[in-house]
Amino acid sequence: MSSPLWAPRAWVRGRWADAVLLEADRNGRWLRIESGVAPSPDATVLAGAAVPGLVDAHSHAFQRAFAGLAERRDSAHDDFWSWRDRMYAVALRIEPETLRDIATQLYVELLRGGYTQVCEFHYLQHDRDGSPYADPGTLAWALADAASAAGIGLTLLPVLYERAGFAQPALRDDQRRFATDAESVLALQRAAQGFGVPCGVAIHSLRAARPESIARVAEGAGAGPIHIHVAEQTAEVDDCIAATGARPIEWLAENTPLDARWQLVHATHATPDEIDAVAASGAGVVICPSTEANLGDGLPDLPRWLASATPLSIGSDSQVGRDAMEELRLLEFGQRLIRRERNVAADPLHEPATAARLFERVLAGGGAAAGHAQWGFVEGARADLLVADPACEATLGVPHESLLDALVFAGATRPWRDVMVAGRWVLREHQHAEGAAIAARFAHAMQTLWPT
Repeated sequence: MSSPLWAPRAWVRGRWADAVLLEADRNGRWLRIESGVAPSPDATVLAGAAVPGLVDAHSHAFQRAFAGLAERRDSAHDDFWSWRDRMYAVALRIEPETLRDIATQLYVELLRGGYTQVCEFHYLQHDRDGSPYADPGTLAWALADAASAAGIGLTLLPVLYERAGFAQPALRDDQRRFATDAESVLALQRAAQGFGVPCGVAIHSLRAARPESIARVAEGAGAGPIHIHVAEQTAEVDDCIAATGARPIEWLAENTPLDARWQLVHATHATPDEIDAVAASGAGVVICPSTEANLGDGLPDLPRWLASATPLSIGSDSQVGRDAMEELRLLEFGQRLIRRERNVAADPLHEPATAARLFERVLAGGGAAAGHAQWGFVEGARADLLVADPACEATLGVPHESLLDALVFAGATRPWRDVMVAGRWVLREHQHAEGAAIAARFAHAMQTLWPT
């Protein structure tokens, strides 16, 4: 058992508590969390307030190599689909070592951004010519190595990806590295679990997978999470209606056994009836505000999702944003812009603080999205925490009860001084022990992909 931690204050069960003792067992899980106690002589006194780590519930690690490189228009029309074509060109150039170095840098950045767990929606599967590697898990193991080197928790989600669209029998040539079927997805899941890598499954989208394959993956997935992109773009909704007679979420609710394992990624264009159906099923929704803004996807009906009690989480997705507080801020600010109101996510009757309501929802929802039965500062959950930097400019002089509000809405930069994952410090005083070497390898990988 490691020495106990003592925080001057900590975010416990949705509120700030003072003088909090946090004790982890030798397996890196919280054994005891108690407020209002003096520090014991052997306790490590934290430098600032303690906050639970969050889950990045939707990540495509290789796209970190493309972040910031699609922000120009070379033709009369630019949208999600033209961005996707350019992203595919990057995917076709990634090697296993390149992926490892890109992902390691990304995962360190996610730790700095307040995430201690990442769900990797893994569809980059094969060699550059589309042929399988001798070990089909080659690129999956590169991701697992990256997570281990960075010190972040990983939930691997091998992706079912069979066709280019509802009316297409196969993938396009520039999608050749993504090709899987139900059995290969389930085989990679079993292999990862055999190596001790936490693993669920994913379905790229309704347009990219046949109904019978979706059913087979869901049947064989076991108790772990099942993620799927759905209703991200209006064109996708229109295509789904044309092909099936139903909207994407409507089709899922009527044709799959939606339950708490399922995580609907984006779900941007959902009707009230679809939101109610998802809520009734127990499935969760993963919103990725920075990516959805960058790609022009649109805005979700956040008030209705919140009112429905649907589990919610956030994701970094395309990696244009890698900061959890920024995602929460964008989630709220998008609603303010479209509705011309303030504090849209707040609940005046039960939780008037916008940051607190959003943080609590994604804290609980993220744990479920990653396949964790418990998450946060609760006994039995993994011993993850963030230590707020008392010198962060955004929080200087802020009353204690408003600290979370300032961390989310005052534009905090470098807010987390120290980060712990499973009872082990992975960032201390903003530094990762291998940060410089990891950054150097990432810079080399980028130079290989983008020679000057």
